[in-house]
Amino acid sequence: MTGPRPAAGDRVTRVDPARVHALIVGVETYEAGPGWDLPGPARDAVAFHRLLRAAGVPDAQLRLHLAPLSSYAPELPYEPADHATLRRVLVRELPLVQGDVLWVWWGGHGVLDRAGHLRLFCADASTADKLGIDLDSALARYAGDAVPGFAGQLWIVDACETFEEDLAFREQLPPDALPVGRPDLVHRQILLRAAGRGRAAANDPVRGTGLFSEILLGLLADRAAVLPAPPDPEELFPAVRTRIAALREAGRTLQHPEIQLRSPERTEYLAPVEPPPGPRPVSPLQRAVEALLAYPLMGDPVERQTVVTALDPHVTATLPRHPKPRTDATGILNGLARHRPDALGDLLDAVVSVDDDPGRKRELSAALRDLAASARRPRERN
Repeated sequence: MTGPRPAAGDRVTRVDPARVHALIVGVETYEAGPGWDLPGPARDAVAFHRLLRAAGVPDAQLRLHLAPLSSYAPELPYEPADHATLRRVLVRELPLVQGDVLWVWWGGHGVLDRAGHLRLFCADASTADKLGIDLDSALARYAGDAVPGFAGQLWIVDACETFEEDLAFREQLPPDALPVGRPDLVHRQILLRAAGRGRAAANDPVRGTGLFSEILLGLLADRAAVLPAPPDPEELFPAVRTRIAALREAGRTLQHPEIQLRSPERTEYLAPVEPPPGPRPVSPLQRAVEALLAYPLMGDPVERQTVVTALDPHVTATLPRHPKPRTDATGILNGLARHRPDALGDLLDAVVSVDDDPGRKRELSAALRDLAASARRPRERN
C-alpha cells in the first residue's frame, strides 16, 4: 500500500486486497421484540459484502454478522450479531490481524447517549437491557496502539442518532466503552454517519434498504475501480449529501449525514453542500407541521398532551416528544407518517375534538392527506 495523500482527504490510493479486512454488521431483529423490527440492514450489509468481494477481498477477511428478519434468507454464510460476539471481534480478534485497510459497515438501531456517544444496539438488545457497542470508544480504540494494524480505516454507520433523553427510556443507558490504548501517529479514519446529531436515519421497509445505505452502495459501485481502497471522501461525500438533500426536499427524511476525517495531521468535519439558490418547495411534512401549529392549543403543553393521549397508546409510546411546540409537532407527525400513517386520521379527530375551527380543519385535513400519500414513507432507524 502506498502512503495516504493528505491533500485528498487522507485517501488511501492503492491497496492489496489481501491486506484488506472488513467488519460488516446488519441487524434487523432484536430481542426487544417486533416493535424494533427493521427491514433493510441485513440486506444492505450483504450488498456491501458483495462489493468488497468483487473487489478481490478474500471471503475469510469479510466478517459478516447479521440478525435478519425471518422474511429474508441471506445466501451468504454469516455469524451472529449479538453483543458478546461483536465485542469479541472488536476487542480481541481484529486487533490481532496484520492488515492495511479496515472497512466497518454497521446498519441497525442506534441512539445518542447522554455523554454524546453513539450507541449501536446489538441483536440481543432488549427493553430491559439495551446492549450495544459504543462507537466513539471503538473509534478511539482503533486509533491507538491497541490496534497495531489498519492504518487506513473507513467506518460507515447507518443508524439513528436520536437523543437518549427524547426516547424516554425507563433507565439510563449504562456505560459500556471498549478498552482504549494510547493514541498514535499511524491511524487515519474516515467516519460516515447517516443521521446527524439528534436526528433519525430513514429506512424504506417496502424495498428493504436504508436511504443512506442505498445511496452509498450506489456511489461505491460507481467507484468500483478504486475499491477495496476507500474512495476519496472529499469527492464522495458531497455526492452523498446532495442526494440526501433531495430526499429532504421531497419530505422523505430529516437526516443530515456527517463525515469526519481523523488523522495525525487533522481532525475535522467536511463542510456541508450549500443548497441551490431560489425558493424551496414546502414538503408534505413541513405543510403538516404548519397546519398543526396553526392551532393555538399546540402552544400549550397540557392541551398538546390531551391530543396525544387521545391516540392509540401503542402508537404514542413510539413517538419522540419535546417541550418545544414545533419540535414536538415535527416528531409526532414524522413518527405517525413513518410508522402508522393510518393514525394521522386519528390525530385529525383528536385535534378537531378540542378546536373545531372550520378553516384550520380544512387545511390540516388536506395537509395530513398529503403527508399520508407521500411516496414511499421511510421508517426511522431509531
